[in-house]
Parts: sequence; structure tokens; C-alpha cells
Amino acid sequence: MQTFKSASIGAIMAMALFVSGCNTVEGIGQDVESAGSAIEDTARDVKN
Repeated sequence: MQTFKSASIGAIMAMALFVSGCNTVEGIGQDVESAGSAIEDTARDVKN
């Protein structure tokens, strides 16, 4: 019973880390996309 409890706690902790990691990666992707858009806008302004 103790092994099952430890395994369950470990699985819950791993899932929590995985879910929070996904949110972090998604946020980084949005930041990179915003930076890319800003660079494109600046390049268009300089070109015109």
C-alpha cells in the first residue's frame, strides 16, 4: 500500500510539472511571435 501511495504522489507531481511546463513553453512561443512581428513591422517602416 505504501508503494502505491508513493507512486501516486510521484505521478501527480510529474503531471503538475508537465502541465506547468506546457504553459511556460506556450508563453515563450507567444513572446517570440510578438518579437518577430515587431521586427517585421520595423523592417516595413524602414523599407518605406
